[in-house]
Amino acid sequence: MADKKVTPSDLPTVRGKYVENADMASLTWLRVGGPADVLFSPADEDDLSDFLKALDTDIPVYAVGVGSNLLVRDGGLRGVVVRLGAAFGKIETDGMRVRAGAATLDAQVAKRAGAAGIAGLEFYRGVPGTIGGALAMNAGAYGGETKDFLVEASGYDRQGVRHVLSAVDMKFSYRHCGAGDGLIFTSALFEGHTDAPAAIEARMAEIMTRREATQPIRERTGGSTFANPDLSLSGGRKSWQLIDEIGGRGRVVGDAQVSVQHCNFMINRGKASAKDLEALIESLRKDVLTKTGVELRWEIRRIGE
Repeated sequence: MADKKVTPSDLPTVRGKYVENADMASLTWLRVGGPADVLFSPADEDDLSDFLKALDTDIPVYAVGVGSNLLVRDGGLRGVVVRLGAAFGKIETDGMRVRAGAATLDAQVAKRAGAAGIAGLEFYRGVPGTIGGALAMNAGAYGGETKDFLVEASGYDRQGVRHVLSAVDMKFSYRHCGAGDGLIFTSALFEGHTDAPAAIEARMAEIMTRREATQPIRERTGGSTFANPDLSLSGGRKSWQLIDEIGGRGRVVGDAQVSVQHCNFMINRGKASAKDLEALIESLRKDVLTKTGVELRWEIRRIGE
C-alpha cells in the first residue's frame, strides 16, 4: 500500500475533512513540493483517534504544521498528511501554566503568556511554526528551548492510543525529541514564572527586532537549515559561520539560494524545486565536511519522493 496512490475511498469515515491531491507547496514556507495523496484535517481529538484506529497500517501517515521547517520533495507524498486545524489551536492560562493545542503558533503562545504575566516563553516569539513542531524537535531560540518549560505533552500513536509524556519522557536533546516516534502531538502544558507583562513584551519586541535584522523573514524561506554542531568539535563555530568559511553565502543551485543575510537560511527565489534546495543544502554539507571536518545535521525535515 505504501507505493500505491491512496484515495479517500481507502480511508475510514471521519467527521473532519479529506482533500485529495493536496497542494503541499502551498502549505510550506519554501513553497516547493509535490502533492500529497490525501490531506486530513480532523474535527477533534476523538476524530483523530478513531481515524488512526481504523486506518490500514500499511498506509503512511505524516503530521505537518504550518510547514515552516519542512521540505516536501517534488514527487509528493504517498499516504495521508494530517494537519491539525482550529480545534487544536486553543490556548488557556492558569496561574503560571499555559496549555496550548499543537496547531497553535509558537508566537501566539508567547504573546498570550506574556499578557498573563507568565515569563519564560518569550523565545517562542521568534520561532516560526506550531507547538506540535516545537515538541517534535525541541524548538528553541534566543536562549530558550521547549524542554526548559514543558510540563507534559499529549499525543496519539499510530494505533490511535493517547499518550501523556512528561518532559523527562520526551528525552529532549538539542533540537531533538527522542520519544514518541510516530506520535501526532495534540497539546502541550508549559510552566513559566511571574513577571510584569510590560517587561515580557519588551523582551519579545527585542527578539523581533533582532530577528528582522538578521534573518530573511520576508523571503520564501524556512527555519534554520542546519542545527548548530557541537561547538567543542567545531572550534566554537556555528553552522552559519562554517558555511561562511567555505564561501557558501549566496551560493545558487537552480533558483535556490543561500541567503546573503543569514547563510543558515535557504531561499526559493521564485521557481526553485525541492530538488534545487536539497542539492544546494547537500553541497554545503559536503563542502563544510571536506574543508572543516564538521558534519552539519539537517534541522529542516524532509519528506516525500
